Amino acid sequence: MIVGVLAFQGDFSEHIAVLHSMHVPAIEVRSLSDLSKVGALIIPGGESTVIAKFLEETEVGKEIIKRIQRGSTDPQPLFVYGTCAGAIVLSKKVTGKNAPRSLGIIDITIDRNAYGTQLESFETEIRVKGISGKIPVSFIRAPKITRVGKDVEILAEHGGIPVLVRQGRVLVGTFHPEVRADARVHQLFLEMTRV
Repeated sequence: MIVGVLAFQGDFSEHIAVLHSMHVPAIEVRSLSDLSKVGALIIPGGESTVIAKFLEETEVGKEIIKRIQRGSTDPQPLFVYGTCAGAIVLSKKVTGKNAPRSLGIIDITIDRNAYGTQLESFETEIRVKGISGKIPVSFIRAPKITRVGKDVEILAEHGGIPVLVRQGRVLVGTFHPEVRADARVHQLFLEMTRV
């Protein structure tokens, strides 16, 4: 299976590098044609307002929604992992200043830039359900998940706040795992696609 990384804006090249280090075929996704070639998609961190605008203008967002909503027997199901800005655009509801229009794919409410400015960004280690040991992650102008729907599974928390959650074929995290080039969350995402 080919994994796509949405490459409108943001740190898509770091995700591609992690996937290549895992020997996973990966391509940049900028169009409907690109999206049609992949079975899994990563929406990276960056500027959520810019990413949301591109998703709307190119209609890639509509196609992501269609492929997520298809049943599990669909010949071409799509799995999606959103990090930071990616988590924002996938959320059901977004709050905070200049909140973009989201795709509404995962039943969470997320507060944009809730951890503060670039100066308040930080690195830490977290424990993730199903992964042994601690994972080094970066919170860069990160959002906060403020509500989790009943069908959403919490896989990791930081300070009592969910930071990695899953619903069906969608995984979202408010942190950046790719900055430290740790592949374990990417591996968890790939394992979802094999179920």
